[in-house]
Amino acid sequence: MYGKPLPVVDQAGRPAATHQKDASFEFLTTRIDDLAGWARKFSLFPYPFVTACCAMEFMAVSGSQYDTDRFGAALPRFSPRQADLLMVVGTVTQKQAPVLLKVYEQMCEPKWVMAFGVCASTGGFYQNYASLPGIDRIIPVDIYVPGCPPRPEMVIDGITRLQEKIANSRHPLINERV
Repeated sequence: MYGKPLPVVDQAGRPAATHQKDASFEFLTTRIDDLAGWARKFSLFPYPFVTACCAMEFMAVSGSQYDTDRFGAALPRFSPRQADLLMVVGTVTQKQAPVLLKVYEQMCEPKWVMAFGVCASTGGFYQNYASLPGIDRIIPVDIYVPGCPPRPEMVIDGITRLQEKIANSRHPLINERV
């Protein structure tokens, strides 16, 4: 009795099928570019550049109901050197534009930018000399999230579209600009 192995049975008491090792599933092949894209897609570290009323919607997106952790964009970084996604949330004035540019330049490569709301995208309803008519005048923008303020669903849609863009772009491991 002691030397004999016990039979493997399922919940109904029938003998369960035993699994045999198959050599065809011992390794996985992929392109390094696709693997890097997949890894970068699910490891976004946002830096929130929050200036105006869209901040309330940004806080709602960061809350537990919408949980951006499911999309790999959970931990906001408050140092541009640790972030790769710059989320510009709200109105940017002409005086804030040099600060925004400096924050963008301090981020390490690869980096992406999301314009959060109509004020960051186009200047919003402000028709004066003080507000910047869109942050794409000073830094390149990858994703525009519409709305005043944008609903959390729109922000999540923007994050997933950015993830698709990241996964489908090239990810060279060696810098070609040397």
